[in-house]
Amino acid sequence: MNLPDLVDIEAAAQTVYAAFGPTPQYRWTTLSERLGTECWVKHENHTPVGAFKVRGGLTYLEHLKQTGTLPQRLVSATRGNHGQSLAYASARHGVTCTIVVPMGNSVEKNRAMRALGAQVIEHGRDFQVAREHAQWVADQTGAHFVPSYHPALVRGVATYWWEFLRAVPQLDVLYVPIGLGSGACAALAAKHALGHGVRVVGVVSAHATTYADSIAAGRVVEAEVSTVLADGLAVRRADPQALAHLMHGLDHTVQVNDSQVAQAMRDLFEDTHNVAEGAGAASFAAAWSEREALRGHVVGTTLCGGNVDAAVFARVLQAEH
Repeated sequence: MNLPDLVDIEAAAQTVYAAFGPTPQYRWTTLSERLGTECWVKHENHTPVGAFKVRGGLTYLEHLKQTGTLPQRLVSATRGNHGQSLAYASARHGVTCTIVVPMGNSVEKNRAMRALGAQVIEHGRDFQVAREHAQWVADQTGAHFVPSYHPALVRGVATYWWEFLRAVPQLDVLYVPIGLGSGACAALAAKHALGHGVRVVGVVSAHATTYADSIAAGRVVEAEVSTVLADGLAVRRADPQALAHLMHGLDHTVQVNDSQVAQAMRDLFEDTHNVAEGAGAASFAAAWSEREALRGHVVGTTLCGGNVDAAVFARVLQAEH
């Protein structure tokens, strides 16, 4: 499937802006000083659910409405932010939402999804098992199953990169976390739609390497997940549609471990006083790991989510993760 073009992204922006406005991007002086070059942060932690995923949920439900397929019930799987996105969008359309999460999932993300009106089912040891159970629930109940990667999701998510590249056209390098792929594919879509020359670098957890391994192999390679901090990157099996785009569009990939992510969470809090969840700090962690090669370049990073449990964040700040 093709990535969204400029017309698609601009139309998606109208859907998103019916719910909330563009999020800010700032050149933080202290963060730039720390990195050793000009560094911008796109603040997707400032959306109504504290993460970028809500953009995709809004455009996905709008897609169903416009195609006459809006269901009474939908079901999906998540580690948290995709589920909050769908719960938020479902409430706007009067759709019943069920979300399956793996056992031991973020307590506060689970609570947020329930507060948004979703039924939350805890099942399985990781996201992949939760996803398979969500598909089973859909098959048993007749509910509409929402995947974690879909062109309608990518259209919505592309609006945030479109905002970023238009606001800071001088960006040379953009660090993009990869969960199941919608965010990274959306960044490539915005780059091409605007004819921008920015180099897009994919960021994966060193404890969840399916995308790095799959890009290297040229095919989907499953990898075990052991990250305890970057749950938004904790994917065991790459999506083949997303992989096809990322293999040809990314400049390269960077792996960051939990210690690097924790340090980035502390750096972001100290320099910007914004809370980043693990996946939300991965972008800056990757830039920091390549800082020597970034001298003189304008760097774009994203704080793509701030939904970290308070107890986890407290341990990270105390360097006890």
